[in-house]
Amino acid sequence: MAKYMLLLYGDPARWEAMTAEEQAAHMAAHEAFSKAAGERILGGEELELPQTATTLRGAAGGEPLTTDGPFLETKESLGGFYVIEAADLDEAIALASLLPEARASHSGVEIRPAVFHG
Repeated sequence: MAKYMLLLYGDPARWEAMTAEEQAAHMAAHEAFSKAAGERILGGEELELPQTATTLRGAAGGEPLTTDGPFLETKESLGGFYVIEAADLDEAIALASLLPEARASHSGVEIRPAVFHG
């Protein structure tokens, strides 16, 4: 089994504007994903909004420069992640397609295989 990280991106303004019914449907979709993936989910979390991010970047002199906020100014930001095990990319795609972020026009799911060092 390979490990994959599912990075959940979306427009924070759209997430914050969801009605209670939309939020409930969104959470229900994550629960359905969790049920379908079962023990293949190795971890995952929802993340705080982008304005709470701190970014470290290399600077002259070798010491990292610390800045508030995300590195890039984008409309979509990283909102959460799952780490899963899957037999192959096709299975990872099938599982990720159950996530609401894979179906909404204002969000998306990036699937990245983990590198095995051993």
